[in-house]
Amino acid sequence: MIDREQVLHVAKLARLKLSDAEVERMTGELSNILEHVERMDELDLEGVEPTSHVVELQNVLRDDVPRESLPRERALEGAPDAADEGFRVPSPGAP
Repeated sequence: MIDREQVLHVAKLARLKLSDAEVERMTGELSNILEHVERMDELDLEGVEPTSHVVELQNVLRDDVPRESLPRERALEGAPDAADEGFRVPSPGAP
C-alpha cells in the first residue's frame, strides 16, 4: 500500500500541486494500480512472446522517396526579409 508521503514524493517529482483530498484519493488509486500489477506477476507467462502492441501496426505514411526540391529563388520570393540566399529571422531575445 502506498502511503501519503510516497504520494507527495511522486507529486513533487511530477511537479504537481495536490490538495489534501487529492492526496488521499491518489493514495487509494495508486495502491489499487500496484495491486493489479502484483496480480499480473502471478500469471504463468511461460512461452508468451513479449509485445509492445496487442494489434499489428501498419505505417500509414507514404514511402520517403527523394525528389527534386523547390528552387531557392521560388522559396524566398514570398519571404518578408530574405538575405544572403536565405531567410532573415530576428535574433533570440529580440522583441
